[in-house]
Amino acid sequence: MTADFNAVFSILKPVLSKHANRLAVKTDTPDEYSLVTRTSSPFPQHKGQPMWFGAVRKGKAYVSIHLMPLYMNDAIARSVSPELRERMQGKTCFNFKAPPGAALLEELSRLTEAGLTSWNEKQWL
Repeated sequence: MTADFNAVFSILKPVLSKHANRLAVKTDTPDEYSLVTRTSSPFPQHKGQPMWFGAVRKGKAYVSIHLMPLYMNDAIARSVSPELRERMQGKTCFNFKAPPGAALLEELSRLTEAGLTSWNEKQWL
């Protein structure tokens, strides 16, 4: 893992961490940061576990940011720009080998906010 991945991780983590007060932090390590729904009723669960909102993870080849609301909301998923879509792996994951530029970082923040709004409307937050 290169120092560049540490920089990418440190830039992507705040996209999610600034919302920790509305969700629950499941993992907070130097290699992974993840948020889930709160565990007490009436918050939604999946198979008895909190629902996973998103994560930033360092891997061997890239740093990924996962945004689960994209999987559950077609309107948000369709709003992903062609530039960000080039980094998309599957339906909810974006991979970065280098720090994202300001425009992509802003878009990731916008998508995260839209996901939070969507989940709040469903009363999942």
